[in-house]
Amino acid sequence: MRARTLPHSRQRSNGGKPIARKALAVAAAVALSTGLLAGCADDGGDGDSGSSSGGEGKTTIQLGLFGTMGFQEAGLYTEYEKLNPDIKIAQNVIERNENYYPALLNHLTTNSGLMDIQAIEVGNIAEVVGTQADRFMDMSKVEGVKPENWLDWKWKQATTKDGQTIGLGTDIGPMAICYRKDLFEKAGLPTDREEVSKLWAGDWKKFIEVGEKYKKNADKSTFFMDSPGGLINAILSSEEEKFYDSSGEVIYKSNPAVKAAFDLTSEAALKGLVQSQTQFQPAWDTTIAKSKFATVACPPWMLGTIKGKSQPDAAGKWDVAVAPRSGNWGGSFLGVPKSGKNVKEAQKLAAWLTAPEQQAKLFAVQGSIPSAPAAYKLPEVLDGKNEMTGDAPVGTIFSEAAQQIPDQVIGPKDQIIQQGLTDNGVILVTKGKSPEEAWETATKTIDNNLDK
Repeated sequence: MRARTLPHSRQRSNGGKPIARKALAVAAAVALSTGLLAGCADDGGDGDSGSSSGGEGKTTIQLGLFGTMGFQEAGLYTEYEKLNPDIKIAQNVIERNENYYPALLNHLTTNSGLMDIQAIEVGNIAEVVGTQADRFMDMSKVEGVKPENWLDWKWKQATTKDGQTIGLGTDIGPMAICYRKDLFEKAGLPTDREEVSKLWAGDWKKFIEVGEKYKKNADKSTFFMDSPGGLINAILSSEEEKFYDSSGEVIYKSNPAVKAAFDLTSEAALKGLVQSQTQFQPAWDTTIAKSKFATVACPPWMLGTIKGKSQPDAAGKWDVAVAPRSGNWGGSFLGVPKSGKNVKEAQKLAAWLTAPEQQAKLFAVQGSIPSAPAAYKLPEVLDGKNEMTGDAPVGTIFSEAAQQIPDQVIGPKDQIIQQGLTDNGVILVTKGKSPEEAWETATKTIDNNLDK
């Protein structure tokens, strides 16, 4: 979500569902054809930890992370330790962000138990900026850190109104559409990625129209798209304003863009174009293995999920097309708490880990699209491919999409609202409820959660 950070009047309640990012999506790390791993992060962690003294006079920098952020897997810790022999790096990993973030928030509130570096998920950055900024060092003051090294909107997400930047951006989740070439061919649709992209260019309504064409000739046991939640999330990710306005007011019920996305998704559900599935649940996993849908809204990390849940013979049958409109789903930041034991060294490490060169190396191993534009010109990104999508130039496709993401307002309870629209809203249309009934249920659920 390319976003302007809002002030916060309420605490965020973690929805506990995979809505905003890779770790919540349990995206599996997988090998790409050029040695990449496609999962932006899975829920695995090594649980490593360390003390401020690394032994033999070394200083240990401790990172608090969630999911698999890839720094260790890409060999970045080892490289940094060779460049800085007096430094030892240790990471403490909690598998899922819905477990990590409440603990982080508690440590920030009490100003105790914080690591030298703490990861912050994009769905939480607005709340941290609005309520906990005084607990973090201003990373804009670190030597070598320049705002222009990051996408402008990514830098702004972690910056307060008075100009303090509490975190440096790691990856982002530019949106594309992953599709099954074999299922498209059977349905009489083009399979070339450029031709497919043209079918729905510029308009999510065109995407639904393609779905209707697919249904006419496709295997009746398959669906055009994986889930109603995936569709509404993708549509909303491309809107400049969705749940909050720039003043911080909740506007999801009055914003015509939100209702239009809900109605378009409901239309797809009524026409039988989307499965009656909730993403990242066991039943949804099974439909990937059985090749029961032809498209999925696809940030780069979704390729990891597809790989992890697919049968071996699915490799090369997928391709990647440009989404109808650009959007973002995912991303994180590294912040340095003021109460850390090794603040100056932690700032240097955080800046190094998020520099363009290191972000490109992360992509080469983890498939995480950098938030540093300079990385898009490096060979690790330019030449990136994925075994699930054959010769598709995924590094180029996703990095180009990254530069088209709209400037989007995010608020402290975006995840709560989005989860209500998906899990308590559009999914109900696939189960026999009318769109009106589904909207009423969703808004009541959301409002109740906002009032807690």
